[in-house]
Amino acid sequence: MSDEYKSYSRRSDRILEDARRVRDDNRKGGRHRRQHSIGTHSARAKRKNLVTRAKYFAMAVIGILAAASVAGLVVNGIGFTGVIMAALGVLVSAYIFGSYPKVKTPQRADLKVSDPERLVTRTEMWLEEQQRFLPRSANRVIEQLGDRLDNLSYQLQRVPAEHETARDIRKLVGETLPDMVDSYKNIPRHLQREKRGETSPEEQITEGLQKISNEIDHITRKLAQGSIDDLAIKHRYLDYKYGEGVEGEQADYGVPLPDFDKEKTASR
Repeated sequence: MSDEYKSYSRRSDRILEDARRVRDDNRKGGRHRRQHSIGTHSARAKRKNLVTRAKYFAMAVIGILAAASVAGLVVNGIGFTGVIMAALGVLVSAYIFGSYPKVKTPQRADLKVSDPERLVTRTEMWLEEQQRFLPRSANRVIEQLGDRLDNLSYQLQRVPAEHETARDIRKLVGETLPDMVDSYKNIPRHLQREKRGETSPEEQITEGLQKISNEIDHITRKLAQGSIDDLAIKHRYLDYKYGEGVEGEQADYGVPLPDFDKEKTASR
């Protein structure tokens, strides 16, 4: 078999593989399909944006109706033309504020913040934007990352910004995570599934995201360990004081209640 034929065969296989990937991607909505929120923080930011749009639209409608009313008083009625113009104004306002202002997509530099709430919110929204560039095999890990970032946020609120753990988290999500995603995005699409050694870039990015997710979960558990131990101590105290004693004996509940036996009371 000639080298030219082998080269042609490889190109044909690559074209067919790319065509299958495009077909499968289009069946799922295409590369630019709308992504749902992976965490509660990003969902909250989007809801806040929708409320802002609704406020702007309501203000625009009130302004249009007020202007139409004033014009009607001045010219003794706005007529059919005025009604149509007011309706068009409402429609234009609905079109504008149905899309604007848009939710600001965080950039890589925006991930380097010390505030836990903003750090988690920006990381979740940044991941949602990057998800369309990542393989479908990474979708489950990204969903998991969103949940674990939500859990981490509560724990980080009690950690000082200069604490070593807080610095580790900022480096993990502000440097390591975007570095890895950018490295994958720089690989030509037709090479992302090609194995180099034992793994392909698609497998490497999925495994890397999983390791980051596991590390976030590990840090969350470590930060929560103090609260878990404190609750266990209180539980043992309550069990000893108001439940069963240490050796299974019923604990003393303090001052005894009066004896309400009627026969004993009458005899006295």
